[in-house]
Amino acid sequence: MQKGNIILIRFPFTDFSGNKNRPALALISTETDITVAFISTPFKWKEETDILIKPDDENGLKKESLIRLSKIATIDKEFALGRLGKIDDKTLKLVNQNLIKIFKL
Repeated sequence: MQKGNIILIRFPFTDFSGNKNRPALALISTETDITVAFISTPFKWKEETDILIKPDDENGLKKESLIRLSKIATIDKEFALGRLGKIDDKTLKLVNQNLIKIFKL
């Protein structure tokens, strides 16, 4: 998996009571783990660093979604169920800029 890939993962609930299959954006991939950002469809809230992404053939999403860069997790690669697609270069550049903001680099 490469940075910018959109993957389907079993994302655990914050209280660890279960999990749900959700799309996520790959940020870092090692031999055993992958660091991902949530991709969410609810628009009840939007943070400054969230990125709106519209579905297309390249990204494999079904609905207009938000890449939630403030919601990052490192998980075992076993939770990755497969690749849905990837974001375009323009969106990847925006991801990088917003990560710099979040981490105050």
